[in-house]
Amino acid sequence: MKPAARHELFRRLRELNPHPTTELDYTTPFELLIAVILSAQTTDVGVNKATRKLYPVANTAAQILALGEEGLKRYIATIGLFNAKAKNVIATCRILVEQYGGEVPRDREALEALPGVGRKTANVVLNTAFGEPTMAVDTHIFRVANRTGLAKGKTPLAVEKGLLKNVPQEFLKDAHHWLILHGRYVCKALKPQCPTCVIRDLCAFKPKTPGVPPMP
Repeated sequence: MKPAARHELFRRLRELNPHPTTELDYTTPFELLIAVILSAQTTDVGVNKATRKLYPVANTAAQILALGEEGLKRYIATIGLFNAKAKNVIATCRILVEQYGGEVPRDREALEALPGVGRKTANVVLNTAFGEPTMAVDTHIFRVANRTGLAKGKTPLAVEKGLLKNVPQEFLKDAHHWLILHGRYVCKALKPQCPTCVIRDLCAFKPKTPGVPPMP
């Protein structure tokens, strides 16, 4: 995709949604971090249902640590992999309390050292909580980047690097949200809504019809 087309693509996405953000409910960097850890292989809707019960009771590292694993499980038992997630969240809270005074570090290496936090989660926190121009490549962004031709790659890291290189600077801070929402609601895996897509004419995806097979 040529630079002019990339600029026009994001201009249109921005026009549709000038102030995009995550669909996870949060009010602090810590709440966001925990929500993203809980969101692995779980919908944002499911996570929000759990955190709406959890956060009024415990929404700091010290408070969740005080709940303990079994106490935490009572609030997150409705989401997938809750046993492993409870273990990771408690371990993460312990590190935050002991090493960072309960605060979330604004540093990729420190974030990735936390249990349950990988590169994607770290990027979400850096971008959404701290406004860093990073790109958290999930399945939706991976699909959209490859289909459109914005950044082709066989791995999430390759796509991340391609997007950081190809997305115009003025759009980079919000690009993560535009792409994930576009993949979630328009450029779907099984039935992409190509006929109504606002970037259809800029996209390199050849089938452009509903019902095409998902990307491998």
